[in-house]
Amino acid sequence: MNQFPSQGQTGSASNVPANPLGTLPINQLLARFAIPSIIAMLVSALYNIVDQFFIGRSVGMLGNAATNVAFPLTITCTALSLMFGIGGAANFNLSMGHGEREDAARYAGNAVFMLFFTGLILCLGVRLFLKPLMIAFGATAEVLDYSLVYTGITSLGFPFLILTTGGSNLIRADGSPRFSMVCTLTGALINTILDPLFIFTFHMGMAGAALATIIGQIVSGIMVIIYLTRFKTVHLTFDYLRPIPSHIKAIISLGMAPFFNQIAMMVVQIVMNNVLRYYGGQSHYGSEIPLACAGIITKVNMIFMSFVIGISQGVQPIIGFNYGAKKYKRVRKSYLLALGVATVLSGIAFFCFQVFPRQIISVFGEGSELYFQFSERYFRIYMFLTLINGIQPVTSNFFNSIGKAQLGVFMSLTRQILFLLPLIIIFPLFMGIDGVMYAGPIADAAAALVCGYFTIRELKELTQLEKLTLNL
Repeated sequence: MNQFPSQGQTGSASNVPANPLGTLPINQLLARFAIPSIIAMLVSALYNIVDQFFIGRSVGMLGNAATNVAFPLTITCTALSLMFGIGGAANFNLSMGHGEREDAARYAGNAVFMLFFTGLILCLGVRLFLKPLMIAFGATAEVLDYSLVYTGITSLGFPFLILTTGGSNLIRADGSPRFSMVCTLTGALINTILDPLFIFTFHMGMAGAALATIIGQIVSGIMVIIYLTRFKTVHLTFDYLRPIPSHIKAIISLGMAPFFNQIAMMVVQIVMNNVLRYYGGQSHYGSEIPLACAGIITKVNMIFMSFVIGISQGVQPIIGFNYGAKKYKRVRKSYLLALGVATVLSGIAFFCFQVFPRQIISVFGEGSELYFQFSERYFRIYMFLTLINGIQPVTSNFFNSIGKAQLGVFMSLTRQILFLLPLIIIFPLFMGIDGVMYAGPIADAAAALVCGYFTIRELKELTQLEKLTLNL
C-alpha cells in the first residue's frame, strides 16, 4: 500500500529533494493523491446515502426526514475529523518539507490523540442531550421518535468515524493514499451489506440502518489504528500521542478552515431545517415534504462535494510540501490544476441537477406528486450555480496548506456564514419557502467572487517569491 519510499533516518534538509512530492509531475501526483481521497470522501458520503436509500424504501418519507434532522451531528463529526486530520497532515507535511522529522512525528501523534478524544466527548454529549438536540435540529412531532432511535445508535460510532475520516488525511500524508481509501471503502461496504439485512430481513427499521452504520465505522477505525502502528515516514510511538499544547494549537490553527466550513454547514443546516419546517407549514407543501426533500438534496450534494473536497484534500500534501521546500512554481501549478479539475466536475454536477432532478429524487423512494414538484424546484433553483461551487473548498484548503490559516478560515466561512445564513433568514420573510431556494445561488456567486479576489492576489505573490528564489 505504500506509495512513497521512506525519507531517510535523519532530519536534514538534504532529504527533501528526493521526496516524490517535490519531483514527480503535478498531474501524476494529483491523480495519485486525489483519486483515493475522492473515493474515501465518496465512501463516507455513502454511509448516509445508503441509509437514506434503504430507509426511504422501508420507513418512507418520515424516515428520510429523521436522517435529515440527525445530519448536523454527522457534519460535526466531519468538522472535527478535518480540523485535526487536515491540521495534523498540514503541519506534518510542512515539517517534513523543512526536514524536521521529530516535529512531524509529534504533530501526527497529537492529531491522532485529539481525533479519538473529541469523538468520545461528542458521543457522551449526544447521549446525554439526545432529545433536546433533535428538537433543536428541527424534528417535528411525527419525525422525533425516528430521529431518536437513529441518532441514539449512530452516536456510538462517532469516535471511530472521526478517527477514520481524520486519520485518512494522516495516512495520505504518510504516502499511502490507497490504504486510506481501503479503510473507508471497507466500512462502507459492510454498511451496504448489513443495511438491507437488518432492515428487511430482521425488520429492524431505523435501528437496523443505524446499527449497520456503526459496525462499518468500527471496522474502518480499527484498520486506521493498525496502520498508525506501522507509520512509514516516521516511527509513531505512544510518546508521540502525549498531548502537547503548542502542537495542538498549531494543528487547530491549520485545521480551522475546513473545521469552520463544516461547522458553518451545520449551523446552516439547523437553521434551514427550522426555516423549512416553519415556512413549509405555512405553504401548501406542509412541514414534512420540505424537510424530507431538502435532506435528500443535501445528501446528493454531498456526493458532488466529495469530488471537490477530495481534490482539495488530495492536493494538500503536494502544496504543503512544495511550499515548505520553497518550490513556488509547483505550488501555483498544483492549485490551478486542482481548481480546473474541480470546475469540470462541477459542470457535470450542474448538468445532472438541472436535467434529472426527479429521477434523482425517485431513487430514494416514492412520494406524492406535490413531493416531487417541490423537489424539482428546490434542485433547479437552490443548486443553480453548482458550476462554481468548486472554487471555495479548493481555495480555502490552498491557503490552509501554505500555512495562512486566517485566510483559510475566512474563505471557509464566506458561503455558509457570511452569505447563505443571513439570506435563508431574510429572503423567506418576503418570499416564503421559495426564499430558501433563491438564497443558494446568490450565496454561491458572492463566495466565488471573494475567493477569486484573494486567490489572484496570492498567485501574484507566489510568482514574486519564485523570482526571488531563482535569483538567490
